[in-house]
Amino acid sequence: MASLSNKMNRKKNIAIFASGNGTNFEALTEACQNGKINATIQLLICDNSQAFVIERAKKRQIPYWAFSAKDYTSKTKYETAICQKLRENNIDLICLAGYMRIVGNTLLNSYKNKILNIHPALLPAFKGTHAIDDAFKFGVKVFGVTVHFIDETVDGGTIVAQRAFEYHGNNRDEVEIKIHEIEYQLYPEAVNSILKKL
Repeated sequence: MASLSNKMNRKKNIAIFASGNGTNFEALTEACQNGKINATIQLLICDNSQAFVIERAKKRQIPYWAFSAKDYTSKTKYETAICQKLRENNIDLICLAGYMRIVGNTLLNSYKNKILNIHPALLPAFKGTHAIDDAFKFGVKVFGVTVHFIDETVDGGTIVAQRAFEYHGNNRDEVEIKIHEIEYQLYPEAVNSILKKL
């Protein structure tokens, strides 16, 4: 009985997957360290050994594992290696934060309903890697951010949280700045709400 209680009271462990600069990594890490998220960032998984997000992890003394997909013969092989790292670190939840690879069945099946993503548009509109540009070119007047569980489809899966804002200007960079501001607030809030259910 005591072991069950300890398991329930244990602070949850998060792994963040990122490929680039790592600003959402920074936001999530900050939220964990200041108590806004009741969890520990236990591991960074990065598919780019030159990505600046690794420097952010080093600065905050967060363990990281960088890999190159081309060193593996298939997605299954490198995702199997990732799963091993996740198990070693007792990961409860995965947060994608600018991870520029489509997650395959190996990870999806091992962490079903435990992989979150943040997308810079109001899904299901404007899926894909150019969401801000696509929305801006389309001329929408309401932009936003979506946090969602992932599935086998691109930017699919159950929506967890969304936040929108109106914009009637013509400066694409202003839109991106506002979207990032919302991301850094919304992602920690959404992660915290999910952790309470795990």
